[in-house]
Amino acid sequence: MYIVLLFSQQTITQFHLMNQKLLAGKYLVADYLSSVFAWFLFFLSRKVFIEKQNGFELSQLKSDEQFWYGILIIPMFWVFCYTLVGFYHKVYHKSRLTEFISTFYVCLVGSLLIFFTLLLDDNLNQDYRAFYKSLIILMSIQFVLNYIPKFFITSSVTHKIHNKKIGFNALIVGQGEKALNLYNELEKSNRSAGYFFKGYLSVNNSMDKILSNSPLKRLGDITEVVKIIEKYKITEIVIATDKRELKSINTLISDLQACDVGIKLIPDMHNILTGQVKMNSIMHAALIEIDFDSIPYWQKFSKRGFDIIVSTFCLLLLAPLYLVLTILVKNSSTGPVFFRQERIGKKGKPFFIIKFRSMYTDAESAGPQLSKDNDNRITPLGRVLRKTRMDEIPQFYNVLKGEMSIVGPRPERMYFINLISKKAPQYKFLYKIKPGITSWGQVKYGYAENVDEMIERLKYDLIYLENRSFLVDIKILIYTALVIFQGKGK
Repeated sequence: MYIVLLFSQQTITQFHLMNQKLLAGKYLVADYLSSVFAWFLFFLSRKVFIEKQNGFELSQLKSDEQFWYGILIIPMFWVFCYTLVGFYHKVYHKSRLTEFISTFYVCLVGSLLIFFTLLLDDNLNQDYRAFYKSLIILMSIQFVLNYIPKFFITSSVTHKIHNKKIGFNALIVGQGEKALNLYNELEKSNRSAGYFFKGYLSVNNSMDKILSNSPLKRLGDITEVVKIIEKYKITEIVIATDKRELKSINTLISDLQACDVGIKLIPDMHNILTGQVKMNSIMHAALIEIDFDSIPYWQKFSKRGFDIIVSTFCLLLLAPLYLVLTILVKNSSTGPVFFRQERIGKKGKPFFIIKFRSMYTDAESAGPQLSKDNDNRITPLGRVLRKTRMDEIPQFYNVLKGEMSIVGPRPERMYFINLISKKAPQYKFLYKIKPGITSWGQVKYGYAENVDEMIERLKYDLIYLENRSFLVDIKILIYTALVIFQGKGK
């Protein structure tokens, strides 16, 4: 009976987790409608309490252009602000206290922007205190009306998670008492953390006497983790091992870069004393959350916006150059103008990269090869295109489609990824971000001639991964422009 009930709960869990976009939509609609009402109350308060229009009637709003412009634009501004800070992202992992603080800061900054751009020049026929009153009223009404629906939606979701009505399909990686104790602590907690454990993976390919007598089912070992995640729709991985398995766990974490899962592990005393344990809940087990998304959500949002604007601009502006290069490539040698090849992108998903063809059509008749200096497979025109990076410009179309970014690690073929991963398994960390048209490694090395050089280039891409920001992207673009104009590419 227990097994049947657990299965039914997990089926319900999967159904709810499939509706994360619907829940995000609820937050968005609530923010929009509450912002409409907030602007209405603010406008009314201003007329009555600040401008002191005692005879003011609601019917007067019909002819007030400022009111209607605000109703149309201001709510969209607030939704944009909340989108920018990631309010509609990871909606099943919200904390009410964090949400309270974040909403307050967004309303404070947003109200200041509205005040200084739209309200400061208003002729209130009052002293300066009227402006301060307007700002305080705007911020207060906006915060209260935005936060109340957020609180009720988040409270409802949190209540369902605590009572195991919804949650996250989870997997324990580990063996022995450490794994069993963690499982028991999470399962017996008065308030559920939302984990529905499908089973466990052993660190080495052996049966575990301690866990074999527990409700946890052995699903395999860590070499099968990607397959198990796909099969059981896993969204959370909890690692319960000791330092003796450090090498295996490092390999596991590398393999998980292609998977959209949360990774948590049991801290030891060293982790606690060095401040690596961040308390997310006072009711649940203390776990370290491994987060490789080091940049804020607003920077990701801005980066994508930058990619769309720049790639659209370049596709339109460079249209004459595309036409000229099309004619030149077509006349340079027999074969198609564009070269399409499967590469591996974000989360390990394949896509077809597009370039102007710079090699003869039979260049890889003997199998996958990297280009080299004085490579006789490259056409005379191709050498010029590669020196100036002009063979890459059709990839703005890949950027516009969302398969690539303007700045990011260069995408590789699976054949070479497998060769690199044997020597440097950390390559798979690059799966966390979109590949790019240009990168720091590309600026430093250009086209790698062998696997060792690809691994050498990898370290620059990993440094970029940990330090990426809009400013770093701009620096890389400047250096790329210098390479192009100086013809130093290879």
